[in-house]
Amino acid sequence: MSHSSDPARVLETRGLARVEGEGAMRVVVRDERVTEVQLQIYEPPRFFEALLRGRGYTEPPDITARICGICPVAYQLSACLAIEDACGVAVSEEIRLLRRVLYCGEWMESHALHIYLLHAPDFLGYPSALELARDHPDLVERGLRLKKAGNAILTTIGGRAVHPVNVKVGGFYRFPEPEELSALLTVLERAREDAIATVRLVAGFDFPDFEQPHEYLALRTETGEYPLESGHLVSSAGRSFAAQSFDEYVSEHQVPWSNALHARLAGGLYVVGPLARFTLNSAGLTPLARGAAAEAGLGSECRSPFRSIVVRAVELLHACDEAIGILGTWCGRGAPAVTVAPREGTGYGVTEAPRGVLYHRYELSADGTIRTARIVPPTSQNQASIEDDLRSLVQSRLHLDDAELTHRSEQAIRNYDPCISCATHFLDLTVDRGA
Repeated sequence: MSHSSDPARVLETRGLARVEGEGAMRVVVRDERVTEVQLQIYEPPRFFEALLRGRGYTEPPDITARICGICPVAYQLSACLAIEDACGVAVSEEIRLLRRVLYCGEWMESHALHIYLLHAPDFLGYPSALELARDHPDLVERGLRLKKAGNAILTTIGGRAVHPVNVKVGGFYRFPEPEELSALLTVLERAREDAIATVRLVAGFDFPDFEQPHEYLALRTETGEYPLESGHLVSSAGRSFAAQSFDEYVSEHQVPWSNALHARLAGGLYVVGPLARFTLNSAGLTPLARGAAAEAGLGSECRSPFRSIVVRAVELLHACDEAIGILGTWCGRGAPAVTVAPREGTGYGVTEAPRGVLYHRYELSADGTIRTARIVPPTSQNQASIEDDLRSLVQSRLHLDDAELTHRSEQAIRNYDPCISCATHFLDLTVDRGA
């Protein structure tokens, strides 16, 4: 259905139901050209950075975990790294490895939720996971098993599945008992088979012909491990910098239509998340995950945001496989935490949340009181690129009818799994054609 005779075409959503957050979308087309794209995040600001000022240096892991119920570990560990950096403390290798396992659990539950309940219905022709479950209960059950396996890691190591209580600055309050880890390994070994099947499932989806040119930004570890809880920042344009230099490269600015700040990398658009991690670090995947990626048709670089579901499936398999590998040799004989004494200074922490780079910076006084805090989540970093994707996608598909263009727009936004898109049916399209 062509709209070439229409002087103006407005694609607009005014309220998004069943999302983690509140937002809308507006795309304006005039004379066959997309002239305006807005991903409108109108949820009131939550002021966590202001809330942290004046609090004690041990409090950020518990406070910032409340920012997100799906990826609280990302906020906890970024906060821990930043505080430990400010206080001049490094944790033991045992603690570092257990933190990686905890982070693996978060990747598993988050990626499984996104793949099976939020994104797969788009590719399989269902309006929601409920309809998908009626026709293919085995698929949804597999997704729920994988999410449950990730939650089992969070419960065993973190103390509970949502907002873990066992994480502290310097490490953990307690290490898990051997019998707890043995039971966890049994769960993960089954989950690994489900993860392999997941990669094969999503690799067979039909993907639109669409690629993005944006700069990719992700962590890279000194050891060559796939980035999770530590590392320095690298980009597809050849940039390389430490967490301490994040503010020099990444700037944020306010746009009138969003309460979340837009970010720029050296003045340009950029993308964080699975596509960036995979493109910049695929050699760090476990051999099993690397083989699955090759079997799924992923090369050394992935520029298709629609194929992000395949990369997430590979990362889900990697997280499960790495967790099994670490727990198989982890002894837990040392202290569960190192002593962290307060001191005056500024600390920086960056980790890889399921959705991408998460940056924390804290300035402490001598007694450990927090003077200033800055948190840059991945969704805000991806906002401008999501809008650019929508601009390109809509522009190249103006010949589509309203229903199909709505479907493609929904997919384009869900490709990023932004925190405001935790819904199976994301957009309620309204078309307003005016003179």
